[in-house]
Amino acid sequence: MDAGPADAGWSDQCWTLARIAEVVRRRFGVDYTPAGLDLLLHRIGWTVQIPPRKVAERDEEKIAAWKDEQWPVIKGRRRTWAPGSASRTKPARG
Repeated sequence: MDAGPADAGWSDQCWTLARIAEVVRRRFGVDYTPAGLDLLLHRIGWTVQIPPRKVAERDEEKIAAWKDEQWPVIKGRRRTWAPGSASRTKPARG
């Protein structure tokens, strides 16, 4: 496991429960459900890896430009004057 997913045949460097279960099955001949494997991994001290919130390649200038130019077009203007209902099953009174 420490050698990484590439050593086991997966090139994207991402361990999933299904992939770990496959490695365990190949190496030890034991089948685990994802839930059972999750419990086992937590019991031996392994935890879920969460990527950092911001990637290193993040370009703040491009993000700001997109927010200024594209987001208003996508979001559009809110029509506060239009009658309607938030319920999908209850039609608007009019």
